[in-house]
Amino acid sequence: QLQLVESGGGLVQPGGSLRLSCVASGFNFKDYVIAWFRQAPGKDREGVACISHYGDSAGYSDSVRGRFTISRDNAKNTVTLQMESLKPEDTGAYYCVRDSKGRCGWRVGPRWGSPDAWGQGIQVNVSS
Repeated sequence: QLQLVESGGGLVQPGGSLRLSCVASGFNFKDYVIAWFRQAPGKDREGVACISHYGDSAGYSDSVRGRFTISRDNAKNTVTLQMESLKPEDTGAYYCVRDSKGRCGWRVGPRWGSPDAWGQGIQVNVSS
């Protein structure tokens, strides 16, 4: 019943923009910190961004800070990742995740938080 469904991925040129969305269902959305992870080819999954329960604070990995913006709309059970100035190294599968412990500091590390639910992932390809 619990679902996290990503959308908005695709192919984009370096320097371009892309907007990912995640729609949640089956739980009380506003009670959870939500985050995005990604997995590049041949690499482990890494945390990208997190957002607090009511969207009043957010954290980012060092590699995306200043380029990506996470937001949420609790009325629509939706979290969004706006990606700007995309680089080839941003290529990978992006996952929307629910955190079980409600943590969201200013920095998101490779193994951020305590995820207890994952979306299926959506592909982002940054290439010329």
